[in-house]
Amino acid sequence: MEHKIQRINNYDDERFDKEILRQHGAFVVDGKYNCSFKIVNDDSAIVFFGKEIDVLQLIDEFRFYSEHIVNFYNKNMELIKVFSPIKVFSILIRDIQPSQFFVDMDKVKAIQSFINNEEDIIIPLAKLKDSFISLDGHTRLYYAVSRGYTKVKGYLTEPGDYLEGFVEEARKRKVYSPYNLELISHEDYKIKWDKFCDDFFKARE
Repeated sequence: MEHKIQRINNYDDERFDKEILRQHGAFVVDGKYNCSFKIVNDDSAIVFFGKEIDVLQLIDEFRFYSEHIVNFYNKNMELIKVFSPIKVFSILIRDIQPSQFFVDMDKVKAIQSFINNEEDIIIPLAKLKDSFISLDGHTRLYYAVSRGYTKVKGYLTEPGDYLEGFVEEARKRKVYSPYNLELISHEDYKIKWDKFCDDFFKARE
């Protein structure tokens, strides 16, 4: 039986340590089991989970957002799963086409305490035609621009079938790079971005 897995995207959930939340490593499984990933270096993480959890399914969900993490250990540092290494490369921020157009002001404030330089930002990218598309990490990209960074790290992954539609909408709104992302309040973000996503996927049903 497959689990229902929810990724926690905020930074102030009292069920999880701050470090886990900052790394986007917090997950709730089947609405009641708290599981987490602690990234310990550029390609490895420790997984905290209970015996009722299918840890391989949990790892697959985590790697949807962080495919560059390829070595997974349990809390006793016993190896659970190894994937093939992912090539991580530097890319100019101006060469990235966002698949999103709004950025949550509260999330930007939250990440200020743990991003110290360009090396701290690793973004999943997909190649569509001649463009590099950011699949995730738009808050970090916006923050990078605000700090005057010119490049970040990225790795290539497969695009979802929704991606072209998101990119088309971003370009309609004149969002051609992270320099064009619009900063809005947390309340407006929940209304505007969540509504766009709901309407987009409902229209595809």
